[in-house]
Amino acid sequence: MLTEQVTAPVAWRAETLLSNEGLTSIDSACVDEIGAAAEILRANPLEVTALVPDDFDMPACRRMMAAVRRELDEGVGFAILDRLPLQELGRDESIGVYWLLVSMLGRTVAQKWNGLLLYDVTDTGEKDVVGRSVRGSKTNGGQGFHTDNSYNLPPEYVSLLCLETAMRGGVSGLVSFYTAHNELLARDPDLLARLYEPFYFERYGEFGPGESSISEKPIFSFDGGRLDVSLATGRVRAGYEVAGVEMDERARNALAALDEVLELPSLGKTFDFERGQIQVVNNRKLGHRRTAFEDWPEGERKRHLVRIWVRNEGRRFYSG
Repeated sequence: MLTEQVTAPVAWRAETLLSNEGLTSIDSACVDEIGAAAEILRANPLEVTALVPDDFDMPACRRMMAAVRRELDEGVGFAILDRLPLQELGRDESIGVYWLLVSMLGRTVAQKWNGLLLYDVTDTGEKDVVGRSVRGSKTNGGQGFHTDNSYNLPPEYVSLLCLETAMRGGVSGLVSFYTAHNELLARDPDLLARLYEPFYFERYGEFGPGESSISEKPIFSFDGGRLDVSLATGRVRAGYEVAGVEMDERARNALAALDEVLELPSLGKTFDFERGQIQVVNNRKLGHRRTAFEDWPEGERKRHLVRIWVRNEGRRFYSG
């Protein structure tokens, strides 16, 4: 267990962030390279997930993404790239260029057990109900702060490209779990210690034949040098329900304390995620979420994000 306060840049509060913290402008050199790449993609159709950066001459973009990775690993833990010119590029080429940029951060990996690499975040009309394997990303409901794939092997980075925004709502939020850890350490070290012990997690139906529908792991882990987080309190509570096991009082109190800290008004950053912007988050240091939203009546205007996961350990399979 980490027993010292974290003072690194990633331990930020909303009130300590500058207004443009984490914002990366896509400069003219990168825009030119992106335009040239889009022309190549138009002339040479290929599945997006088969594209590799080495096939394109994009040195300015490589420098930009190297700076983004430093921000993810050593800085505030997130970056917002502003922005791809969707109208000029076209939707298919925009997604292709987005794949190339994110692939410069590391190895893209499967986001579902069936091997899906490119994931559409859009409302399907379903509801997130325990045991039905409907991810919150496929609904229009609000979310709590979470890390993606908390119940299995979490990716290091989670990236989203905004193609369409909602008519109302869908406000994005980020929070530093390192700051939350600092708060809990100051308030109640014993409850914090419980978060280093295993919890049940529901696995959203993402597991192989014969495997369990729940996993067991801690929320916080510390290897003596790096603090990692796997968190989705809703999945934890669902995990106990699916397992038919009553959560012990210390575990309930620890989760409640964590929920309370994460909702402190001084902690989380909120922002409107705009068309063409790319958000990249260090998924083992920060939590992300969005508020509930209402879509446009026109189908082509429905809120639509495209998600990519990057993980440089294990194999590209969903389970690693």
